[in-house]
Amino acid sequence: MRTNTPASAPPRFFALVPCAGTGSRAGTDGPKQYERIAGQPMVWHTLAAFGAVRRIARTLVVVAPADGFFERNHTSALVVACGGATRAASVRNGLYELVRVGASEQDWVLVHDAARCLITPALIDSLIDACLGDAVGGLLAHRLPDTLKREAQGRVVETIARDDKWLAQTPQMFRIGMLMQGLEHAGANVTDEASAIESLGHQPLLVPGGAQNFKVTYPDDFALAEAVLKGRQR
Repeated sequence: MRTNTPASAPPRFFALVPCAGTGSRAGTDGPKQYERIAGQPMVWHTLAAFGAVRRIARTLVVVAPADGFFERNHTSALVVACGGATRAASVRNGLYELVRVGASEQDWVLVHDAARCLITPALIDSLIDACLGDAVGGLLAHRLPDTLKREAQGRVVETIARDDKWLAQTPQMFRIGMLMQGLEHAGANVTDEASAIESLGHQPLLVPGGAQNFKVTYPDDFALAEAVLKGRQR
């Protein structure tokens, strides 16, 4: 891998926002990340949060090849039409684009879901602060608040202890080089960056996020996200 930063230089922080999904579970006519929430496309709220974090050197947005949203809507982020068939493929392609534009394998990347539009600059900064001195990196996560059941044919077959269970959130923050290796090792079906890092034998750090940092996934989630955003605006 090409390294574009001298070894002695302090690592920088980049954001990578995979934005190539179709959002099939959301019940929207088009990609859910472009649906309007609290007066703006959902992804605008996401990008605004990263834009407010001064330590982020650059934000890269990965879109599908046929996506025309950012051609019609200007953003200061770097938009690259290199989305793949899976989230893992989109993130991997985005990492190579970051290296192409000057990032090094020792720099940090914060990968964040475009549809997790309630992220705040304070949460992003808390993740950076927690992971900066860590050998592996980590992710925002939320302790499981509810009783967890395992199902078979529509019936409960087991109640699972929740004491050590966390809901993975984003951003997830790792060194670019390590994450590239992890994604290559884990394969295309890995669902988050932490899982790719785990496949290398590492243990990512869990950094408390919050209940509001949820991913807009189902139709009911839009109204909840709008209520939170409008509450913040007031």
